[in-house]
Amino acid sequence: MPSGISEDGEGPRVRTAEELGWDDSLYEEKRPASVPRQGGPEPEPEPVPARRGRIRGRGTATPAKRAEASDEGAGSAGEPAEPAPPDEPAAPGGKKTPGAAAEGTAGDGHGKAGDRETGGSGRSAGTGKRDPAGAGPRRAIGAGAAAAGGPARRPRPAGPPGRRPTGAGKRPRRPRWARVLIAGSATMALLVAALGVAAWLYVRELNGNIDRQDLHLGEHRLEKPPPNADGQTPLNILLIGSDARDSEENLRLGGARHTADGPPIADVQMLLHVSADRSNMTVISVPRDTRVTIPACTDPVSGEQYPTVESDTINHSLQRGGPGCTVATWEELTGIPIDHFMMVDFAGVVSMADAIGGVPVCVDANVHDPKSGLRLPAGESVIRGEQALQWLRTRHGFENGSDIGRTRGQHVYLASMVRELQAGARLTDPGKLNALANAATRALTVDRELGSVTRLYELGEDLRRVPTERINMITMPWIPDPMNPSAHVVPEPGAAEELFALVREDVALDDRDGDSVVDPGGAGRDGAGAGGTPSAEPTTAPRDTVSLAVRNGTGSVTMPPVNGRAGELVEVLRGLGFVLAEVDERPISQADTTLSYPSDDLRADALAIAEELGLPKRSVRISPSAETITLVIGTDWREGGSYPKPVEDPERRGDEEHRELDDSKALSADDDSACMTVNPGAVW
Repeated sequence: MPSGISEDGEGPRVRTAEELGWDDSLYEEKRPASVPRQGGPEPEPEPVPARRGRIRGRGTATPAKRAEASDEGAGSAGEPAEPAPPDEPAAPGGKKTPGAAAEGTAGDGHGKAGDRETGGSGRSAGTGKRDPAGAGPRRAIGAGAAAAGGPARRPRPAGPPGRRPTGAGKRPRRPRWARVLIAGSATMALLVAALGVAAWLYVRELNGNIDRQDLHLGEHRLEKPPPNADGQTPLNILLIGSDARDSEENLRLGGARHTADGPPIADVQMLLHVSADRSNMTVISVPRDTRVTIPACTDPVSGEQYPTVESDTINHSLQRGGPGCTVATWEELTGIPIDHFMMVDFAGVVSMADAIGGVPVCVDANVHDPKSGLRLPAGESVIRGEQALQWLRTRHGFENGSDIGRTRGQHVYLASMVRELQAGARLTDPGKLNALANAATRALTVDRELGSVTRLYELGEDLRRVPTERINMITMPWIPDPMNPSAHVVPEPGAAEELFALVREDVALDDRDGDSVVDPGGAGRDGAGAGGTPSAEPTTAPRDTVSLAVRNGTGSVTMPPVNGRAGELVEVLRGLGFVLAEVDERPISQADTTLSYPSDDLRADALAIAEELGLPKRSVRISPSAETITLVIGTDWREGGSYPKPVEDPERRGDEEHRELDDSKALSADDDSACMTVNPGAVW
């Protein structure tokens, strides 16, 4: 039923737009009138009362527009429409009178009227559009307004046939350069988005290549040093070369298939110390057969707990839970906090050497080591792939055929590789850079904090900032192990500790000015002790409050321990006022006497004890696994209450050489003249 008409046909009369005072010119319809329907005139429309609320051109028009719509709807040429009575009742049952039925066709001269009996689905006058409320009343408003009389609209100017008249408010067309700019910007945005997605997918793939493990598996971890005045901190990275034979490729490259089911060992161990200001780098190698204390570690996968081993070769630390235990062992040995580790296996070395494109090396004679497979002519050669692995693994081919010669060969290779990468030739080739990135991420096992391409890239940028002439590589000073002098070595007292103290103090190896950081006979440089700490006296605690443990390590492979030696020194210490000194009964064997402390706040007390016993400051060191200040009596102090003056040992080098760090054998990364001395037994 049409809106505004009651069931009995008596609905409220709705006022017209003119009666309401609306300005119809604001709502003029811009669409041209419909084409008159062919086939003769239609019945003239009957006006019905206007409805409120439809104020746009589809429901209310100007008087001229309404007259024009009525003429077109009637299908006659210029005959005015006869107005209908204002309130025509509906027929019973909801059907309209003939006038209402005729109204259903008036909106479209050539369209259908919809339901001619009910008047529904009609179209509004002048637009040909269907009226949402039922067509009839909407068109009747236009007709009624025309019949009521009003100002006639000016005739619309005729335009070319088939074209819509140009509206006064139409937006101007953009110039061609603007359209080109917009299209180009859109294309560039899509291209950048596509590249961003591709880069994200590539980085995600590289991240998926990296194997991540825990950094530290020990029970005690050293704290990082505080930043310098500029907010900078040094960086310590442990490089580990594993002999794992956990794949067919590693078995093929490493041989020794009988060890395939066993845990790997760490053939190569190097500490990269990058200074806080990134101006220099010191690389320290520790021979794999160095006998050290391996602290207690817990395997993060199996949960197996490995107890402390007082004396074992450092390469076995990798078998006690993974690289995190090797990190803990290095902190125990050197007192240097480790920030990150990077481990690579046989296959990784080969793939990275291939990706780099080859590394130039030099030997002073024809060399052939059947054990590693290395075979090179005298002079310079560029090695890659498997040949690079043979170079890094050989121990019988260089110098005296020991592990010491092997560490020297590794330094020569690393220095040459640094020069190649610093030159940047391969880093400007996208293909080679991609190959290097894939090889590196697939080859590396790193700690979890370093385990992303972004962090590795940042680390690489830090390392590239260091000038090659300020990168120095050295092997830890060593002496033959008293327990097995023909197979193992131990850190050289004095010299090894001096090297470690340089790193702890962040002093470059080439910037020592000829002075030892640790003075064996007294204070270090500028009155500082080992590690650059000022004199201890002002910060010492009362002696009767200092806890102290004493252990007897006087036994060795060649001599039995001195029974009761720890008890003797406990009595000496108590007589000096350290009444809390106690004997630690755990067995140990150690060549040199050491005094260890677990944290920096106990360093002053340790130095005070050393001074009372006559121990040189080089014997005082930090140890993360020490539960309290601990004195271990070595084979060098088998009697007496005061530490003896050093004596010449036929198994050791001269006294002066034994005491001081000799850095003359350090290799600078910019030295491209370095050439390995070939073991006479490996010359062909």
